[in-house]
Amino acid sequence: MTPETHSKTAPDTETEEIEIRVVRSKRRKKTVQARLEQGVLVVLAPATLSDAELQPIIAKLRRRMQRRQQKPADAELEQRAVQLNQTYFDGKLSWHSIRFVTNQQHRYGSCTPANGTIRISDRVAQLPAWVLDYVLVHELAHLVQPNHGPDFWALVNRYPLTERARGYLMALDLEESTV
Repeated sequence: MTPETHSKTAPDTETEEIEIRVVRSKRRKKTVQARLEQGVLVVLAPATLSDAELQPIIAKLRRRMQRRQQKPADAELEQRAVQLNQTYFDGKLSWHSIRFVTNQQHRYGSCTPANGTIRISDRVAQLPAWVLDYVLVHELAHLVQPNHGPDFWALVNRYPLTERARGYLMALDLEESTV
């Protein structure tokens, strides 16, 4: 049994034209999802959602997809981490992988010290370089100190823009929570 579908193309007023295909389902009750399929933004929506209600959601999903496509390469992130390791940790740290991820909407980064995996939210890629550097230093420090105790903050505070970057991220969090 296949869901009821409707397709249409919508102009992307923020950039170039992009094809949007809306797939409506009677079984879908609340959520709206999107995925990119061969350059087409496929939006899965409840059948009960009007076009007017759907338009701002599509705009937000489109922006999210564009950010994902524009993120810097993980190789560049790795290179930046190597430089920061040299500068603030005397090159003593090692990790298994460091990469941008798209599934962290409420964190800027995370580290699993046990296996040396560092993940940075793709949202951070759009922030100023000095803020990205802070997030990297923060996660690199977790390779030495897994908690947020005084020894951890002593390591992080080696980065001279720590306080400024933390203030920037706090302001960003406040702005996003009021939208």
